[in-house]
Amino acid sequence: MFISVIIPCFNEVATLEIIIDKILTQKKIIKEIILINDGSTDGTKSLIKKKIKKKIDVVIHHKNNKGKGAAIKSALKKVKGDIVLIQDADLEYNPKDYYKLIEPILQKKTLVVYGSRVLNKKRYLQTKFISWYRVFFNHTLTIFSNLINKQKLTDAHTCYKVFHTSVIRKIKLIENDFSFCPEITTKISNKKIKITEVPIRYNGRGYNEGKKIGFYDGIKAIYALIKYKFFYR
Repeated sequence: MFISVIIPCFNEVATLEIIIDKILTQKKIIKEIILINDGSTDGTKSLIKKKIKKKIDVVIHHKNNKGKGAAIKSALKKVKGDIVLIQDADLEYNPKDYYKLIEPILQKKTLVVYGSRVLNKKRYLQTKFISWYRVFFNHTLTIFSNLINKQKLTDAHTCYKVFHTSVIRKIKLIENDFSFCPEITTKISNKKIKITEVPIRYNGRGYNEGKKIGFYDGIKAIYALIKYKFFYR
C-alpha cells in the first residue's frame, strides 16, 4: 500500500530536516510526505525552501499558526495514499516504527492503529517521559477517554495515529489544535471502529527543547471527549 505521511510543523527548525531524513531512510515503505508549515516564525519556512522542499512531495504553508488539527485537515486534502500516518516534526517518535504501525492494516486485521508509548512497558520510566507530571496527566486522560469511549487503550493521546484512508475520509474533523487527538478517538469510537495498539519507541523532550502541549490542552481534551461523545456526534 501507498502511505501518506502527514507532518504538522510549527517552529521546529532544529529538528525538521533530521526527521525528514529519518523518514526517507525507510526504504521498504512506498510513501509520500506531506509537510504543513503552520505559521512558523523561527526560520522553518526558509529551511523548507532551501533544503527540504526538494526532498518531499507536498508542502503547505499556513500564513498564521492555526494548530495541529488545522494542519492535519489541510494535509488530508492532498492525501493520495491508502494509509495515512501522523508524524510530529520533532524527534520524540521514531520512523523506524513505521512498518510495525502499518502492518496490522496491511494484514487486514484493523483499519486504525495507534502507537503506544507505554504498551508492554513494565514501568512508565521506560517510556522516557520527561516528568512524572506528564506521566500522570497522560495516564489520567487515557483512562477518562477509555471510560467515555468504552475502549481499552493504553495511550490515547499518542502522536502516532495511523488510519486506512477510507476511515479518516468519513470523519469530519472540527478541532484546530491538539484537541484533534480526543476528537478523532471519540469519533472512531462513535463509528464502532476498533483501534489496535502497537508498542513504539519514544524519546520525550521538555519545554526548553520546544515541547508545546501543556496543562490547558489537557483541559480542552476532556472537554472535546465529552463534546463529541454526547453533543456533536
